[in-house]
Amino acid sequence: MAGTSSENLIVVNRGQGGVGVVTINRPKSLNSLTRQMMKDLAKAFKSLDAEESVRVIILCGSGRSFCSGVDLTAAEDVFKGDVKDIESDPVAQMERCKKPIIGAINGFAVTAGFEIALACDILVASKDAKFMDTHARFGIFPSWGLSQKLARVIGPNRAREVSLTATPVTAEEAEKWGLVNHVVEGSELLKKARQIAEAIIKNNQDLVLRYKRVINDGFKQDLAHALVLEKERAHDYYNGMTKEQFKKMQEFIAGRSAKKSPSKL
Repeated sequence: MAGTSSENLIVVNRGQGGVGVVTINRPKSLNSLTRQMMKDLAKAFKSLDAEESVRVIILCGSGRSFCSGVDLTAAEDVFKGDVKDIESDPVAQMERCKKPIIGAINGFAVTAGFEIALACDILVASKDAKFMDTHARFGIFPSWGLSQKLARVIGPNRAREVSLTATPVTAEEAEKWGLVNHVVEGSELLKKARQIAEAIIKNNQDLVLRYKRVINDGFKQDLAHALVLEKERAHDYYNGMTKEQFKKMQEFIAGRSAKKSPSKL
């Protein structure tokens, strides 16, 4: 089953196995975003987050670019007012999404595209991927988190250089700096993203959702408060479990241990 925008510029595939795939589909314009595409992208994430059958979401771009940013031929239409509209803000909807989001970055992730990539939980990049922040070059003020998130991922000194010089970051550099998890051949990009998705789906899905949330919420706080947050949520989690749930947990662990081969040491 597939749902698309009226112009097929944002394509949503609800595939089998619990993996939903969102594709930015405007390859002739390097997947630059129009105002309507932003709304459709936000709607896609909100919709998939609400679907019980979807456990993990993969975000990718068609053609030779992930997303080259906002379509600047309609800059005023895009920037005025819409940054405050949560319902039509794709990054806001990605950040609200309870399910893990894997970004498959092929080619350029520029400015708004860079910000969308940073809203993913896990990033896989093709060897030809390039991340670039052109806000300073074109006189655009960031509003989807790039000025704050990038420094927290790669460090403030590197972030200042990337943003103030508007020079591209290669896939190799991005992996070295901890911006992306894996760099693969372009032909292997979606395969690798799916492998990660399938590994996530094999785990306890309630805990996956809770774990993503505590990591992301804790990352916004200093370590002392984040540790308190983890402890509070752990107490809530265990206090909410029934004796039957504890029994199932113990049986599962015992079953896993029994399947392991004896150590040769």
